[in-house]
Amino acid sequence: MSWLSNVNSSAVLERVTFACAIVLSITVSAKPFIGSNQTLADTIKGVPNLKQPPDSGKQYLQIHEIVIKGNRLTRNPIILRELRLKPGDIISEMDLDYVLKKDHQKIFNLRLFNTVTIVPVFRDSTNIDLSIEVSERWYTFPIPRFQLSDRNFNEWWQNYGHDWSRVNYGVKLYQYNLWGRNHTLLLKAQFGFQKNFQLLYKIPYINKQQKQGLIFEMDFTSGNSVPDSTIDHKLNYIKSTDVLRTTRGIGITYSYRNNFYLQHRLKYEYHHSFIADTLVKLNENYLGNGFDQQQYDALSYEIDYDRKDVAAYPLKGYQILAGIQRSGIMLISDFRKTSAYFRYAGYAELGNNFFVSNLSMLVWSGPEKVPYFNYTTMGYDKIFVRGYEIYVIEGPYFLLNKMTLKKRIFAKKWHLNNWSFKRFNYLPLAIYLKVYSDVGFVDNYEVYENAGLNNSLSEKVLTGAGLGIDIVTAYDMAIRFEYTFTPQSNGFFLHFKKEF
Repeated sequence: MSWLSNVNSSAVLERVTFACAIVLSITVSAKPFIGSNQTLADTIKGVPNLKQPPDSGKQYLQIHEIVIKGNRLTRNPIILRELRLKPGDIISEMDLDYVLKKDHQKIFNLRLFNTVTIVPVFRDSTNIDLSIEVSERWYTFPIPRFQLSDRNFNEWWQNYGHDWSRVNYGVKLYQYNLWGRNHTLLLKAQFGFQKNFQLLYKIPYINKQQKQGLIFEMDFTSGNSVPDSTIDHKLNYIKSTDVLRTTRGIGITYSYRNNFYLQHRLKYEYHHSFIADTLVKLNENYLGNGFDQQQYDALSYEIDYDRKDVAAYPLKGYQILAGIQRSGIMLISDFRKTSAYFRYAGYAELGNNFFVSNLSMLVWSGPEKVPYFNYTTMGYDKIFVRGYEIYVIEGPYFLLNKMTLKKRIFAKKWHLNNWSFKRFNYLPLAIYLKVYSDVGFVDNYEVYENAGLNNSLSEKVLTGAGLGIDIVTAYDMAIRFEYTFTPQSNGFFLHFKKEF
């Protein structure tokens, strides 16, 4: 299992180079954000909110009133929560633009508005009002669901021959900004390749100070085609006329947001899975020890420090995300596992419409001897080395670094004033050309090592580099066209989410 055991000198050199690349990329990506003379602390050091002007030669302004316009549904406290400045505060005139820019970003990142404008209105030479005008989004989305069951478009196209029987259909209802308090309700009814029913209700604030929140979740999943194993880093699906696997789950998350940028999340969840005898016979370790059902609970803690400029497609700022989870708290749990992760994403503007971004991530879990269904895997969501989208690479820990250099070649915003649907009359469009380079390493599970399985991509430095185009438009939509080169092969990949 050791990186240096049974490897030749070139393999050692590869891994040393990989480790150096990780350190270098973190250093390069962090430098623009931590070494700048702009303030990073939530208290905005050097930009105080005062009730009485200090004795200095600076010109100070007092906030008299804050006026909000355009929020037909959204309640004022949801917007005011994001503001550094309050009525009665006094601020240096030279600091005002910087503070208003940060407040604009925080309101926009609520993802409740198409546009946000904050303008100081002078009453006299020392007193101002703040005029905030917002354009609300459409908040109700009953979306007919027609979605691939696989991890991404590329896996469906290449691994499974774009088989249309692997499609899920149904309806998904998003209700954002419920009651005008930024509550979110999600209802999903999915049929087809895999049945899934889901309920989620998110309350961002449950107290007057708007610091504490709750999320409630329930889900049910069943299917008659599921993977029984992983062969050569690809999921091996089997089919049956009967249901092969059913999983039920509930969860509750408590969130605490003491300041603008830092949030703590504590989650408790419970899961219960059943599998058919067919699956037990094919893989006795599917749920462990030949069991046909598994139940466990889990407690997790996550800390999120987010200073990105725009959450939907960030170009400046950074985010630090770390968490730990313990699966198997109560005696009823059928297995025990601890996992932890650390993630740093940095974004910087280089000038002349050039931007650079970097993600560094480390994931660890233990012990190694857990059921197949509970393996730690690189390859889901956006966590993969580009060029390896069609693979799942399982292991107790992995490292990943993704770096992108992009050039904005087009950016325009249209206000369709004659459009009858006012919440769709704002259309932004931006196009970016980019080059990128990823590197990763996944340690292999001992059971695979002993059996000589799934070792062509694990225990090796994985690299991918390429070029592509990103198209970003309204309602947080990002479409990515990428052509990636890897030591194994080259290929075109299509994605419908931001990189990270």
